[in-house]
Amino acid sequence: MALTVYVNTGTSDQELGTSGAEFTEFSEGNDTLIFSAGSNVVKDGEPIPSQSDLIQAGVILTGSEQIVPKYFLADASDNELKEIHNMGNQDKQYVMAFDFDAATASEPVLELWDDSDLDSIDDVTLGGGVPSSSWWRGVVTTSSSPGDNWTGQRLAGSGSGYFLELNDGNGALSGADTLYCQLKIVIPASATTGGSAVPVFAVKFTSN
Repeated sequence: MALTVYVNTGTSDQELGTSGAEFTEFSEGNDTLIFSAGSNVVKDGEPIPSQSDLIQAGVILTGSEQIVPKYFLADASDNELKEIHNMGNQDKQYVMAFDFDAATASEPVLELWDDSDLDSIDDVTLGGGVPSSSWWRGVVTTSSSPGDNWTGQRLAGSGSGYFLELNDGNGALSGADTLYCQLKIVIPASATTGGSAVPVFAVKFTSN
């Protein structure tokens, strides 16, 4: 069986495959997600930015809690930034889509780690090893939208309560299905050090 991940790069909040919906397939190992304050060069339709461009478009720490405002897919095949307009602190349901072409033997889960070994969460945005301090928030939207100013779960590693059960806790998939989630980054008021973070997103499941 196969999993294909898509990101909604349009403005309509519609399911994958719906007429008018604009989803872009995420290419594992090539594409990345970018989280930013945005700028004249870090914006929808522009070429994938340099590290310097990303630094200049970074969120400035103010000593107050902030929600990162801009989310992009860096589409390597087109060398283009595609804004994920509906991602973040919004009541939007169909943002990230996980499309399974067959049944699974366990419920698919989404985890965040600081490297591809999937064994540590030491990055400051993942809580510096303390998952309850992670900046990353996620909410499963497979069955419903998250609501305004949704809280979600902090995401960091595989500890109980710090990953997403993408089928809303309903267990393994009985057949082909598409599951959804919404994400945002909440920078705490206590943050004093900025920088670049590149966490690894891992979808885990067992197959039949």
